[in-house]
Amino acid sequence: MRKPLVAAFIALAIAGAGAAPAVAAPVSGAPAGGAPAAVSTAPAVADAADTKAAASPTLKAVTLAGTVALSNCSGSLIRFPNSLDTAPALVLTNGHCLETGFPAPGQVLVNRTSSRTFGLLNSAGTKVATLRASKIAYGTMTDTDAAVYQLTSTYATIRSSYGISALTVQDTHPTAGTAITVASGYWKRLYSCNIDGFVYRLKEGDWTWKDSARYTSACQTIGGTSGSPVVDQATGKVVAVNNTGNEDGESCTVNNPCEVDASGNVTVRQGINYAQETYQFPACFTTGNQLNLSAAGCVLPKP
Repeated sequence: MRKPLVAAFIALAIAGAGAAPAVAAPVSGAPAGGAPAAVSTAPAVADAADTKAAASPTLKAVTLAGTVALSNCSGSLIRFPNSLDTAPALVLTNGHCLETGFPAPGQVLVNRTSSRTFGLLNSAGTKVATLRASKIAYGTMTDTDAAVYQLTSTYATIRSSYGISALTVQDTHPTAGTAITVASGYWKRLYSCNIDGFVYRLKEGDWTWKDSARYTSACQTIGGTSGSPVVDQATGKVVAVNNTGNEDGESCTVNNPCEVDASGNVTVRQGINYAQETYQFPACFTTGNQLNLSAAGCVLPKP
């Protein structure tokens, strides 16, 4: 999980942003259920699609506009396809970025009061406003690693005051091969690559995530990029939220997630990074951006 520590800042000062290690806050615990059946190790090797993505211009000019910087992570100002302009705006980040600490396996936070602040960025990465939360609408690290904050401002107010529009969350499953950009408000940096495929189960420490998106190797995200929106370059829509990567080649430990297939076989891909899909979220919110976990089509984990 990619939360920055002092070590990340030291590494940046010495070697520049591209050389900083991805570091997460220390958490103890082994994967639930013990070690799965078989383990293989797959080193990160750039494939043809990855090389092509790195060499080709982007399909759409993805910028930092609408991203936000948190105290320890990245995030984005988001809306759903049916959100009203008069609705309180929302911010998307990771569940492991919550100010309350990492949610335990099986824990789901809903409608919890929060006054957290977020630095809103424009296309150049300049902070144009400080936005404030009224509550954590939803947050979990079970099945996914995501949190949605409700703000004290509406979309209309933010757009008229600062000229920034929210990013729309796609309500359909992303596809393999999609050209994407991971936009980090914390580092004011863009990472471009492709969705390499999807993982049946991604296990890290005590947590297990379902149907995670795996990047091709060009997206070398670092500590502080947690919570960054993953933007489809063709549509400009958010298809996932960046959350982790395997740093050291270990299997299923914190900062070293492993892939588990439907048969229980484990694959470790050192240097490869992952995101959690977000297409499930629109069905769980009303047009006024109120959480409704009982709504038809809502499949998010419940408390």
